[in-house]
Amino acid sequence: MGDPRRLKKKYKTPKHPWQKDRIEKEKKLLNYYGLKNKKEIWKAMSRLKRITRQAKTIIGLPSEKKEAEAKKLLEKLDKYNLIDKNSKIEDVLNLTVENILDRRLQTQIYKQGLARTIKQARQIIVHGHIFVSGQKVDMPSYMVKKDDIIEFDPKSSLSNPEHPERLGKDIKAVKEEIKNIAETGSPAPQQESAAEITPAEKE
Repeated sequence: MGDPRRLKKKYKTPKHPWQKDRIEKEKKLLNYYGLKNKKEIWKAMSRLKRITRQAKTIIGLPSEKKEAEAKKLLEKLDKYNLIDKNSKIEDVLNLTVENILDRRLQTQIYKQGLARTIKQARQIIVHGHIFVSGQKVDMPSYMVKKDDIIEFDPKSSLSNPEHPERLGKDIKAVKEEIKNIAETGSPAPQQESAAEITPAEKE
């Protein structure tokens, strides 16, 4: 047994740290999804590799075992809205790291119009303003399931639709902004100035 105080790292860092193309892509992902650091990208990549590795293993199974195992994996991925359960197991290999990052709580809050910017979405979460299906969640990296309901903590000041931080951008505007970003390739889905949430508003 290992030292219980030293937890095993659940992600792998890049084998070649100075690849220009990879670094440029990571910068765009970092900005686009409002991530704290590249470690969050590497965690998403490691999660994706585990999924694709499992899919490749299933593809190589005998036909009598393949169908049952494929169904289990597809149902699991469908739960997170990563792929349709009626898809083929080979379709799992087409998943990208962006598909994983899109299911993060931080991204979903911004896309649902609960935050004015992607970085403000992170701030709202870590300050304890968000409930997911009735439970408080303060991890921006939480993977949102398809049936999860995201809402503000009823005790939070942000639960009031008239709160200043919730005015000025509705969900239609957010969707339009995301669409424009996808078409223009702009790396950062956020306004130039993001209003800050003060610690007092945590109450």
